[in-house]
Amino acid sequence: MSALPAPPLTDGTAAVVTDNRPAPAPRRPFGRWFRETGWRHLVGLVMLVFAAFPLVYVLSASLNPGGTLLTANGLFQSFDLGSYVALFQDPTRPYGAWFVNTIVIGLATSVGTVILCALAAYAFSRMRFTGRRFGLLTLLLVQMFPQLLAFVAIFLLMSAIGDIFPVLGLNSQIGLIMVYLGGALGVNTFLMYGFFNTVPASIDEAAKIDGAGHARIFFTIILRLVAPILAVIGLLAFIGTTSDFVIASVILVDPDKQTLAVGLYQFVSQETARNWSVFAAGAVLAAILPMALFLALQRYIVSGLTAGSVK
Repeated sequence: MSALPAPPLTDGTAAVVTDNRPAPAPRRPFGRWFRETGWRHLVGLVMLVFAAFPLVYVLSASLNPGGTLLTANGLFQSFDLGSYVALFQDPTRPYGAWFVNTIVIGLATSVGTVILCALAAYAFSRMRFTGRRFGLLTLLLVQMFPQLLAFVAIFLLMSAIGDIFPVLGLNSQIGLIMVYLGGALGVNTFLMYGFFNTVPASIDEAAKIDGAGHARIFFTIILRLVAPILAVIGLLAFIGTTSDFVIASVILVDPDKQTLAVGLYQFVSQETARNWSVFAAGAVLAAILPMALFLALQRYIVSGLTAGSVK
């Protein structure tokens, strides 16, 4: 605390005014600052460059009319939107139909996943029944084996179902959605279960005193309180569905019914007709919707993931 001189008073004496501002902290030497916190900034910068370079490279390749990866080595050496125009001019590769199919399948799967996981999580969180703990552990263990390991069985199953119900068989978008929903439970349910446990049970008891049943409590009260985790699960399900290639390529055969992940592969799958520029342009446009959803739901992501993972 330092004293500052003040103008003299009327009687000729001087008053002393004290400055209550804290003294500035001494500047740390660079070596000490780097050992304590500076190295974290360096690691963050390296990881940022590492994560952003593929995105910048794809964007640069989409603006390069060369059509090969070798001509795209120089970042942003040319600027041409011809690849984006060519995406919608090839009738054998209907990019617009792929985009719409991806949106429909992704939204339907994400909504169905949220509903199924919410119902299961509510049952495990609020109800007590025989096999409850065993069921939770089973759901968690089953997710250790991804659907990718079962794509042969899925193909045979869908082929057999198609002989009886063609709308659910091979080359059916509804059938693909059913396959995705078949693997919806698991980690998602376990994450929702943890978030549901953060909601006080006294809310349910008060609603039951007023005569509300489980269905009314779930749809009118609980779902509003667990909105963050619903947004997180929906976003994760949408991204996982739109980026899936193996299952979608096994079930969907008709080009007009394929998704973006399957359809874009056609631009680089042929040995004599590879066009990486158009492929990169399609990848850039395909990333717009997940990015928009992420930005719209980002305020729910942190609270939804942290609250559901620690309870």
